[in-house]
Amino acid sequence: MSTTRFLVQKDQLSRFEWVTEPDVPLQDGDVRVQIDRFALTSNNITYAAFGDAMNYWSFFPVSQEGRGVIPVWGFGDVVQSSHPGVAVGERLYGYFPMASSVVLTPTRLSPTSFSDGAPHRAALHGVYNQYMRCSADPFYTASTEDAQALLRPLFITSWLIDDFLADNAFFGAAADSNRPAVMLLSSASSKTAYGTAFQLARREGIEVVGLTSAAHVDFCQSLGCYHRVLRYDQLDQLDAATPCFYIDFAGNAGLRETIHTRFTRLAYSCSIGGTHVEQLGSAKNLPGPRATLFFAPAQIKKRQTDWGSQALGARLVQAWQQFLARVCDPVAPWLVPEHHAGPLAVGKAYQQVLGGHVDPQKGHILLVTDSA
Repeated sequence: MSTTRFLVQKDQLSRFEWVTEPDVPLQDGDVRVQIDRFALTSNNITYAAFGDAMNYWSFFPVSQEGRGVIPVWGFGDVVQSSHPGVAVGERLYGYFPMASSVVLTPTRLSPTSFSDGAPHRAALHGVYNQYMRCSADPFYTASTEDAQALLRPLFITSWLIDDFLADNAFFGAAADSNRPAVMLLSSASSKTAYGTAFQLARREGIEVVGLTSAAHVDFCQSLGCYHRVLRYDQLDQLDAATPCFYIDFAGNAGLRETIHTRFTRLAYSCSIGGTHVEQLGSAKNLPGPRATLFFAPAQIKKRQTDWGSQALGARLVQAWQQFLARVCDPVAPWLVPEHHAGPLAVGKAYQQVLGGHVDPQKGHILLVTDSA
C-alpha cells in the first residue's frame, strides 16, 4: 500500500506537487486512517499563510525541504489498527493532511474521542490533535458530513470570536447607548466571517457590517446576518468617529491600515485569517489598538476552565444546530457542497480557492483518490 500527499511550496503557495510513497508498517499502538473526504476553504489557505508563525506545518511534517502539507478537516475510516482500543472500521472526524491516508497514535481515549500522541505533536495545541469517534460524537449526523467538514471548525472559531468579544464586554465600545458599536468584518462572504456575523447579529447594541468585493455584495446581503454590506472602497459611508471593531478575515495589509487610520474610535482589531494571500503584510506601527492575532484554542481553554468541558460542549452543539439549520435550509441554503475526486480535481480546486475564485455559496469537498 502507498500514501499520496499534496505538497505545496511554503514560500510560494501556488506551486504544488503530488508525492506517493510506500506505507511504513504500523508500530504498536498506531492506526492507519484512510481519509474519506475533506473540505477545502479559505481557512485552509490561512493555515498555509500562517504555517510557520502558528506551527501549522508541524502537524504533518514531510521530508522534502521547503515543502509542507496543508491541514484540512474531514472524515476517515480506520483501515489498520495495532491499538486495542481502536477498531478497524471506526469512522473519525478530525484534522487530517491533504493526503490519501495518515498514521495516528491514539492516546487519552474516551468513548467520544482520542488524541494523536505522536511525539512530534506533543507540543502542538490539543484542539487540533483530537479525533472524534463518529459513533458517539454529539455533533455528528451521517447526512450532514459535508456541512460538518466545511463548516464545523470554522463555526466553532466564529462562536469563539463572538464569545471572546462578549467576554471582554466588547472592550467598552458597546456601552455607548447613543449609537451601536459597529463590527467591521472583512472577507464577509467567507464561511468564518458569516458564521461570526450570525452570532453577533443576535446581540443588542451591535451593528454588523460586512466588507467584501463587488462580486460578493449580493451574496452577503442575501444571508441576512449583516445589517449592512459595503464594498471595500465604501468605508467613507461610515462616520470616522463610529465606535467600532475590526475583525479581519482577509489579512489585507492595505485595508487594515486604512481602517486603523480612518476610524478614530477603533476599540479592537483582531486578525483571524488571510484570504487575501497576495496582500498579506505586517500589522506593526498602525494607529489605534494593536492588531492582535486571534487564537481560538486559547478561548476554548478559558471557557473549559470557566464552565467545564461538558457545559462548553453543550453550548457549542446547541449553537451549531441552530446555525446548521439556517445554512442547510432546503429552500434557500447558504452553502451547497460540490464533490471533487482525484489529483487533477483536487489541484484545480486548490488553485481556485488559493486565487479567491470561488462562488461563496459553493463548498469544495475533496478526495485525493479517484474512487470514493
